[in-house]
Amino acid sequence: MFKRCAFSGHRNLNIGGFDASLLDRVVCDLIKTGTTEFYCGMALGFDIAAAESVLANKTKEVTLTACLPCADQMETFSEKAKLKYQSILSRCDKVVTLAPEYYSGCMHARDRYLIDNCDVLVCFLRKQSGGTFYTVNYAKKCGKKLIEL
Repeated sequence: MFKRCAFSGHRNLNIGGFDASLLDRVVCDLIKTGTTEFYCGMALGFDIAAAESVLANKTKEVTLTACLPCADQMETFSEKAKLKYQSILSRCDKVVTLAPEYYSGCMHARDRYLIDNCDVLVCFLRKQSGGTFYTVNYAKKCGKKLIEL
């Protein structure tokens, strides 16, 4: 049983066959087996899909925490993406903002925060570079359990 779960995955979900129904099944199974705290980095792509899955399957005992690397994270998002992002944020139980504005390295700080606050990482990793690769390697280094989709 894992009490706390974090998510990390690529922004582009068209690489490597992302399966939203598999993500939903994993989230449901985690909730059924006692996971009550979920942490999401709120990046476009996998993070947003994971947050939506948690919100769709949430029970009274389950919490979702949005972990923002910086307060202006959504500044470059499209209008449609901004609306979805704000809708998700409004339904989160907690929002943690790690920096007031973007700086080089704030995304990695967010990724480390996610791993430092979880027992298990659900990840969608298809490339051996980038933020998800960094996060998965940090999770391995910290001895966290991985569920790879």
